[in-house]
Amino acid sequence: MDRGYLIALEGVDGTGKSTQCGLLADYLESSGCPVVRLREPTTGVWGRKIRKILTEGRGGVTPEEELRYFINDRKEDVERNIAPALEQGKVVLIDRYYYSTAAYQGALGFDPDKIIRDNEAFAPRPDRVFIIQVSLDESFRRIEQSRDSVSAFEKREYLEKVRNIFDTFTGEHIRRIDSGPPVEEVQAVLRREVNALLGLKETS
Repeated sequence: MDRGYLIALEGVDGTGKSTQCGLLADYLESSGCPVVRLREPTTGVWGRKIRKILTEGRGGVTPEEELRYFINDRKEDVERNIAPALEQGKVVLIDRYYYSTAAYQGALGFDPDKIIRDNEAFAPRPDRVFIIQVSLDESFRRIEQSRDSVSAFEKREYLEKVRNIFDTFTGEHIRRIDSGPPVEEVQAVLRREVNALLGLKETS
């Protein structure tokens, strides 16, 4: 590769996005690609504030403040992790990026397009965005299997709004991936897409 690449995996909770991101990172590493795997919210100061909201509730934090947390967390991630890795010619795989912020905060009443514009003022635009999709019934089934409780971000009416916003995102860099089939089949689709993007040969 002659430059770094930024690949984001997005989607509603319970789609298998994180699982696919991990498998894709392992595949690229085994193919000899220098990979940096990231996740947002991060484990930094602002990311920890966000995660506290997700697990304990708002506790007086307004939606406006929460959105600012996401922006600050991403600015820190770009400065410390994303930009340096891209400059070093690495593949950055990120589990959630600003499209998730646009969808989830958009479902709270903010303008998704404005959120994207505000983020793209400082955050690199991904070379490829994979929006991982599955039915909400299947998402909730997977969530219930993997966790003891459903967070405030996983109420059905709310997630329907989030999914509908994800459906509005378009662009040549965006691909929608059905995660209904078995994990291995979904991963095979992602690998073909990434191989084409990076100019890698198909491997078994």
